[in-house]
Amino acid sequence: MGIKVFDEWSIKVTKTFDLKFLNDCTIGIDAAYFLDKVQQDPLQLALGGFSPCLEAKVVAWIHDLNAAGLKLHFVFNGLDSGIGSDPTANAARAAQINYDAFSAYEEKNADLTKQTLGEGTLPPGNQVKLAFDKGLGVSDTANVLEMLKKILHERKVPFTVAPYSALAQLVYFEAHPSQFIDAVYGPSELFCFGIDKVITQFKPEQALFDWIDRRDCLTELGNVPGHVFIDGLMLAGSTLLKKFPPFSSQTTQPSLRSIVLSVSNAGGSVARLCAQYPTDPNTKAYLDLYKRAMTRVKHHVVITAEGDVEALDKEHAPDDVHECIGLRLPEELYMYLSRGMLRPRVLNWLASARINIIQPLAGGDARKYQGLVKSQLEPMRKQALSLLTEPIHRYFHTRDIVTKLWFDPSYEGKFNMKDQPSIRDQLSKWHVRNAQIEDFSGFGMPPGSLSFALLTLSNVDFAGKTVTPKPKAGYEPLKLPNEILANVVWRFLQLRGFVNEQHQLTEWGKILETALESAGTENHQEEAVFLAIELLRLELISPDTMFLGYAGAPVNGSENDKASTMMMSRVACFGKICHNSKTYSGTLSRHLLAYQSMISNVQASLRDLIEMILVAMFLEGSIDRDRDDWMDLSLGLPFFEQHSCALGVLTMCYLDYLQAEPDPTSERVREELKTKCQEWFQNSDSRGSLNDAYRIWDSVYKGVKAAGDKVKIRKQWDETNEWLSARR
Repeated sequence: MGIKVFDEWSIKVTKTFDLKFLNDCTIGIDAAYFLDKVQQDPLQLALGGFSPCLEAKVVAWIHDLNAAGLKLHFVFNGLDSGIGSDPTANAARAAQINYDAFSAYEEKNADLTKQTLGEGTLPPGNQVKLAFDKGLGVSDTANVLEMLKKILHERKVPFTVAPYSALAQLVYFEAHPSQFIDAVYGPSELFCFGIDKVITQFKPEQALFDWIDRRDCLTELGNVPGHVFIDGLMLAGSTLLKKFPPFSSQTTQPSLRSIVLSVSNAGGSVARLCAQYPTDPNTKAYLDLYKRAMTRVKHHVVITAEGDVEALDKEHAPDDVHECIGLRLPEELYMYLSRGMLRPRVLNWLASARINIIQPLAGGDARKYQGLVKSQLEPMRKQALSLLTEPIHRYFHTRDIVTKLWFDPSYEGKFNMKDQPSIRDQLSKWHVRNAQIEDFSGFGMPPGSLSFALLTLSNVDFAGKTVTPKPKAGYEPLKLPNEILANVVWRFLQLRGFVNEQHQLTEWGKILETALESAGTENHQEEAVFLAIELLRLELISPDTMFLGYAGAPVNGSENDKASTMMMSRVACFGKICHNSKTYSGTLSRHLLAYQSMISNVQASLRDLIEMILVAMFLEGSIDRDRDDWMDLSLGLPFFEQHSCALGVLTMCYLDYLQAEPDPTSERVREELKTKCQEWFQNSDSRGSLNDAYRIWDSVYKGVKAAGDKVKIRKQWDETNEWLSARR
């Protein structure tokens, strides 16, 4: 993020001021830039999910700036538009960085035996930790950004999700006569949009901030015209446009001054500059890339003060501006996106007519993983798109959509929404009113929870009353949050096959109900069990060596001991470790990170379905649109937060170390080891976390027993459960 050449050069024009100069000012903040700058836990890449220390850092940062009298307004990127880094390339780079970092870690801790397992922690400044740190800037931050929205919402810090680029939206806010914001905190690419000043760094602990004034830049560069300055920045290379090819071929990196001078010597014309390299095919093609990039910058699409979605300087925008930015979707969808109710993933699929399956941090070379993302999750992707497209213009029904896989570039899974079965008809009989839902208010379960949905439908009489088709006339839209959330989750359960068209629990619905009975009352507890049941149906919970050559699998005991440790550890990966707000300080497992990648893919697909059910209900008029609780609705639905594999790692460490003891079932040995685990995983509640892992196992095992012959490896479950009972 940022224009590297400019960022290195700009030290000479950067000014530092006291924070008091911004007292009572509203600062627009580029959320992605903020996340890039805030000090994250580098081991997030080694664990997946959301780092527990990030929330504390975000809250402290916000508190310090608020205490200095600043008001904040965050802006997030929306749909892909050609502005921003390439997710596919970033994912590949992050995976390589992760591979190299894990290799260094595993070499350092080659003998994870009884004597050395506890030494597998990484102190601050450790070279392996620094190796993981390199990947933070290129890893997929979509889940982390969603958690940032949650943190902001809970602390009543306003935010907006732009239709496309946050940079363009921030520039619009800053230039608006109503002065929505007084200054912008973001990357140097903002200068390409013509902004005058950019705050590049806050130093709250020193009560200072750094900023750059465009006029100082022009003066320092020899009083060049503004358009030459912008062209120089564009040609220098950034997320807006790749570097001008002749600059890339030079043995030394050209300075910003030399780049700007090249543009000036060409009469301030990029076309003339390109013409100076007539034999270079890359330069010839570059001119078209430049023109498209400048169109995206000058006429980017933003959401206006009136709530309309339109191009900047629309009076001069070309008729084919959509070819440079992206296909225009119905405005209603941008509104839901802007409020945080929807994530951009499925909207991106529809707008681009392309589903890019990108490489995970680990596990992407495994056949099981590739089969999951290529084939097993495809029906859910199609269902999500079907839910989105059925209520909108027929143009989107007939558009071909392709699926591209990073591990098979020749694959092009093409499909058309008109060939998909109607989901709207399947889910058309869920319009249950709050008066009926309140009959179950005494059970202590929120209506948006999975347990509430299953408990209510287990009552056969109530289930029959939930068959509520939408009348052709006189329909009153659902309004109250509880009735909206309950109807969404019921529809979701039907779509996943846990509920039939008569709103009765199916066999798998009864299995799930049995599993959830003892899962716990917290959302993350019941979601862990639900996810486990989903992977059970996909036949992806087993002790099999799914990830050949990956370290971090059990090493102690007999083959049966290792198989049981693996089973239990994988089930524990569905849960959430009890961790304080400090950085992670435990051992790592590439094997379990790879397994967590599988879990997170299933969870993301389930969340896509839930969000598309919600938006479809809005689009078809089943829900009252006159409201302001958009983010509350999103947070009230399952699978918002993805967890790391840390609980699985802790569980594996405990069980695998236990097998190195002469008597692994001894109560004394078990208690001593639990105490050692607390030393290794210093910032977590190890005992409480292990108990949570056992609770997940017990709940899922109840489901397995209820499933009977539906689970092919039932014998392995029984053996592991018996083995585990003596080692808790």
